Amino acid sequence: MKSVVDVARAVVVAGVTSCGLAGSVCVAQAQNAATSETRALDDRLVQAREAFRKKDRARLLVHRDTLVAARHPLAMWADYWELNNRLAESNQGELDAFYARWPGTYVEDRLRNDWLLELGKRRDWRNFATEYPRFKYNDDREVSCYALLLRHHVGEDVRASARANWFLQRDGDDGCTLLVTTLYTARLFGASDVWLKAREAAEARRLNAARQALTLLGEDAGPTLTELFEQPQRYLARRADTDSRQGAEYAVMALARLAANDPAAAAAELQDRWQARLPPEAAAWAWGSVARQAAMKLLPEADAWFQRASGAAATATRDIDWNDDTLAWRARSALRATDAGRWQRLLDAVAAMSTAAQADATWVYWKARAVQATARAGAEGDGQRTAASVLFERIAGQMNFYGKLAAEELGRPQALPARPAALTAEERVQALRQPGLTRALALIGLGLRSEGVREWNFAIRELGDRPLLAAAQRACDNEVWDRCINTSERTRQEIDLAQRFPMPFRADVVAAAQGVGLDPAYVYGLIRQESRFVVDARSGVGASGLMQVMPSTARWTAKRLGIPYTQESITDKTTNLKLGAGYLKLVLDDFGGSQAMAAAGYNAGPNRPRRWREGPVMEVAAWAENIPFNETRDYVKKVLSNASYYAAVLGGKSVVDLKSRLSPLVGPRLADAPPENRQLP
Repeated sequence: MKSVVDVARAVVVAGVTSCGLAGSVCVAQAQNAATSETRALDDRLVQAREAFRKKDRARLLVHRDTLVAARHPLAMWADYWELNNRLAESNQGELDAFYARWPGTYVEDRLRNDWLLELGKRRDWRNFATEYPRFKYNDDREVSCYALLLRHHVGEDVRASARANWFLQRDGDDGCTLLVTTLYTARLFGASDVWLKAREAAEARRLNAARQALTLLGEDAGPTLTELFEQPQRYLARRADTDSRQGAEYAVMALARLAANDPAAAAAELQDRWQARLPPEAAAWAWGSVARQAAMKLLPEADAWFQRASGAAATATRDIDWNDDTLAWRARSALRATDAGRWQRLLDAVAAMSTAAQADATWVYWKARAVQATARAGAEGDGQRTAASVLFERIAGQMNFYGKLAAEELGRPQALPARPAALTAEERVQALRQPGLTRALALIGLGLRSEGVREWNFAIRELGDRPLLAAAQRACDNEVWDRCINTSERTRQEIDLAQRFPMPFRADVVAAAQGVGLDPAYVYGLIRQESRFVVDARSGVGASGLMQVMPSTARWTAKRLGIPYTQESITDKTTNLKLGAGYLKLVLDDFGGSQAMAAAGYNAGPNRPRRWREGPVMEVAAWAENIPFNETRDYVKKVLSNASYYAAVLGGKSVVDLKSRLSPLVGPRLADAPPENRQLP
């Protein structure tokens, strides 16, 4: 059957031939007819996706057949949904036929991922071994576990990779569970590995993961685990004992569960009863768990409890398996301390992290600060100060929060990168010829953003700097700003700031910011993080528009500022900007002009940073690093970093200044400060 484009072209030609002098009218009519047919097919694709979600096989099959017959450019997606919906009943021949229909596409790779999972569940290792090398994205942890199992069976040592995958697993999937069971049976994993997995599961409130781990030991731990998860203090009082390895481990898990709810109660239990009865390694781990929970709640005792953990570890006969997250909170608690020894404790925490964690810009920066702070006065400390400078140098070129701060510590604020050479006509044409990018933009245009983003990311996965810049520019030209930014951020050597920090809707953003007395760069920095300039962005909790304003917040702000408001106006670009900027200004004023605290309040609600400011007076970077929520911690640092770039670009500067945004210091509200605006939603 002819494609929609071919049909449209034939209709146009016939119309011109038959209409004579009225040909132009007929051409327009033919074009309209073709457009209507295209829209009808596009609607079918959207309906096919909905049928896929509802597992309506009959309706999905009809849509698939129609789209494939019409040679719709996105028919492959309907074909993917149809086969995916009945994958458990499929065979290798059907999959091979699908691959042949759509070679080199994202859906081919996506379905191969799905099929590999199915083959693993079937224990069809022959076909799995054939398929796996053809899996290009290779981003599925369960598939990786199946692949590691095959490598184990041919004699490879896969313990390190298997253990890493297992400990990253939130709940047990078939692939990783089978891998771990096999390695445990082969005595390549031991009981200590299993108990550590169960401990970490208990700490993270993952009952099923703990139960699944303990089945490896033949433990029928259902009732025990349920009790120590739900009522840890009662379990410790009534049933816990340390007469066996099993009893000691259950006690540690109960202490971890108690600490998650009440760190002080867990610390009291440890100090008064359990530390003396537990093996030193177990006591050290338990103190680390208690201290971590306290640090996440910003309790002043956290640092002292981490020191108790270190003291217990010093008497243990083997290293303590603290994970990087626990060690990160150990470092953060040291940042909140006020005594002279805090910097050495931070150094100790960083030194205990994995190699990957130590290389992260966060801990390179704070290690450098600690080395600097512990340097002796005069010539005796020159070596340490030099070492600190070397560490700052290591990250000073990175375009992130700590990279900028490192450059400023060295006394040379980060210079804006030189704009790369303009894209050539050929480079632009090559980007236009990328079918994956074309499909991605079409999917996004139909409201199938998730599918479109996956298509886009697959298409750019192996591109070098220049093709990435061309792909990013194609997204920019189509005002698909999130793909523009994310694609441009992948370049390594050639940096295009106009792509990474675009300024769409400039007049509206500047007007909204200046209308309430805000720095436009700050507003731009926040929008970039909130929505990536996707006008119709909507979060899972209902936040909408460029500035991701919640409906309740929008209504309150509109009433407070006298802005006309209806339920629909939250999605209007101009109104959304006015409401978002207005609310941000109110939050900023409530926090005495602290951009970091205002950003935290905008993201997590103002009541949380009000609680987080209690305690010692801290520099902003240290306070931001101690934000308990991972999302908000990352958000605040990125908003401030974004704003520093926008300020440079808007102000025509050649360097980025971040430190000027990191003031004033953060601490308890001053007695003479204006009263808090408790009405802020």
